[in-house]
Amino acid sequence: MRMLVVDAFADRPFTGNPAGVCLLADAADPEWMQRVAAEMKHSETAFVRPVAEGDADYELRWFTPVTEVALCGHATMAAAHALYETGAVASGRPIRFRTLESGVLTVTRDETGRLSMDFPACPPEPAGTVPEGLAEALGIPVVAVGRNVQNDLIVDVEDESALRRIAPDVRALAEIDARGVIVTAAAEGREHDFVSRFFAPRVLPGDAEDPVTGSAHCALAPHWARRLGRDTLTGRQASARGGDVHVALRGDRVVLTGAAVTVLDGELRV
Repeated sequence: MRMLVVDAFADRPFTGNPAGVCLLADAADPEWMQRVAAEMKHSETAFVRPVAEGDADYELRWFTPVTEVALCGHATMAAAHALYETGAVASGRPIRFRTLESGVLTVTRDETGRLSMDFPACPPEPAGTVPEGLAEALGIPVVAVGRNVQNDLIVDVEDESALRRIAPDVRALAEIDARGVIVTAAAEGREHDFVSRFFAPRVLPGDAEDPVTGSAHCALAPHWARRLGRDTLTGRQASARGGDVHVALRGDRVVLTGAAVTVLDGELRV
């Protein structure tokens, strides 16, 4: 079967967030999908298969090297990019993905090749007190903390410079009750409205940092829209690879827009 590696939220290779994309003809065993994701070692590998029923065109599932997840933005973008690039879907046609827990997700491609994804918004609510050990695990002071229904913490820090300095204690961060930790601050320049970083030590190996996280922007979009009084914003995820995510809040939905680049196209033989 065909297997691709796509850099999502990227306008050139080796930036943004890489994802594996496995184009299935039929349903696959979840244990096998998990083994493939572990072999690929990307933060996410997407598995796509056509369906001819209901309101969807394809089934989409996402696996980290250690577990299946309920929602992944960059691997959804990678999957859509792969379908458009391989000719499985005509360029002007929307793709409707059926997912296990996140409903139907629609992706469109414009004439420039940019992809827009319609996702559920996950606005944070104030968490009250800062979780014990969080500031120490991040190594910088924490200004405020929110939590959303995905059990992500949204952590405001003083400024972009502080955010870029973070070198977390991964073991200590894994002790915090959260799926992931989204750290954010206002952007210092005019090109972006806000900056962020995302850490998920319970599901990601190594330094636990995800380069560019679409699902995190489902929380960041309403968070910064409230603060800045605008529904259309541009975020910069300030990881080593880095990537831009354009967000547009539409009621209880968020449209995430960015570019993607194929870096590998091959055949999976197992």
